[in-house]
Amino acid sequence: MSLDNSSTTILLAYSIIVAIGIIAILKFSKDKTRKITSLRLFIQIAAAVAVFMGLLIGPFNQPGSLFYPLGISPRDRLIGSEILGNQFPDGISLPILACYYPNGRTVTCAIWQLQAYVFPFWNYPRGYEVIYSTSGLEKIAIVIGSLVVASVIVGRLFCGWLCPFGLYQDLLTRIRKSARRRHLSFSEKTNTKLGQSRFIIIAVFMILSVIFASYAILGTEVIPGTKLGGPQGTEAGIVSNINEPFCLVCPMRPLCILIECAIGQMNYSYISQIVYGPGWISGFYLTSINLAILVAITILALAYRRFWCRICPLGGLTALFSSFTPFKQIALTKLQKDEHKCTKCGVCNRVCPTQATAMYAQKGGDVTESKCMLCARCVEICPYEGALKLTFAGKTLKTSRNWLQENKPESNKNS
Repeated sequence: MSLDNSSTTILLAYSIIVAIGIIAILKFSKDKTRKITSLRLFIQIAAAVAVFMGLLIGPFNQPGSLFYPLGISPRDRLIGSEILGNQFPDGISLPILACYYPNGRTVTCAIWQLQAYVFPFWNYPRGYEVIYSTSGLEKIAIVIGSLVVASVIVGRLFCGWLCPFGLYQDLLTRIRKSARRRHLSFSEKTNTKLGQSRFIIIAVFMILSVIFASYAILGTEVIPGTKLGGPQGTEAGIVSNINEPFCLVCPMRPLCILIECAIGQMNYSYISQIVYGPGWISGFYLTSINLAILVAITILALAYRRFWCRICPLGGLTALFSSFTPFKQIALTKLQKDEHKCTKCGVCNRVCPTQATAMYAQKGGDVTESKCMLCARCVEICPYEGALKLTFAGKTLKTSRNWLQENKPESNKNS
């Protein structure tokens, strides 16, 4: 199936707007300590639009659809055989929080896929409006392989530049700054423990998925009511209430649903029904836990820059495949430091939104660490020529400049 004219027009217009925006920021932005930050915000917005592009070009509302308000996913029109030569039934696996339904399955949160392919779709031939031709292990291998490749190529740049929930937190930071309130900071010990919690969180939810899938994998129900059944394979017992357990608490899910409702691709009644059932399900998709955690994360992100990114399990997976041996040795996107040009002024430490410390504490070389989102804020604010630089495959993308000499009137601006 080829893209129709309206879809082609939308994609072309989008590409032109993004290209013009990037060029305009790079050419006309005068504040050298904010140019990359402005560029990153623009790219974050453009990336959010791209993630939800499937909702803009349809087709939707197809009669007979299992989920009528959403309709048939446009994934094959965007990334199917016409473009890549193969169909990705549930969207391309990427390390960004982008819920399965609302993003139109153009790209998909890898955590959703890792959970769903264990339970309820382990070796099950049918998913949500898709038919699987691969086994559970094969699907898991594809997702992990995609994560490894994406992480090795750009690492946690996904978190700093592309994740929609990262954009949400950055907008909260701008709201706080507009109110002239300073951010709070964690102690180094606490921040380290928060970073370690990412791996615990993903481990817990994957173990839960395996327990729920015990009948499909081992032939024995560890928890009664988790045996698949019914025409769609997800109606038996408590199955429909515990699919993808992390998604029942993820703070991004409510935002995705609100976007979908706002542009008319989901009926508001799906999220406005009374609370009922296990997990306190509100409407068809959301749980009260989703909403409570979103409120909590919003408050914390107003106080602490990029709070969620410090504990995000998806960010943890990306860091695992880019910041730890052996992946760190082959990672292409890196933050580099020249110890001979660094004066230990500490400005890089102060401006890092996740309180990464390697670019300050380590002597030199590759200072990329698991907390670093490669946002390049430290690079653009560093006032020493060539002390820090962001590189890709050994090529410099951005290097620190002596902006104190180049632009003295702007030297007193807040970081």
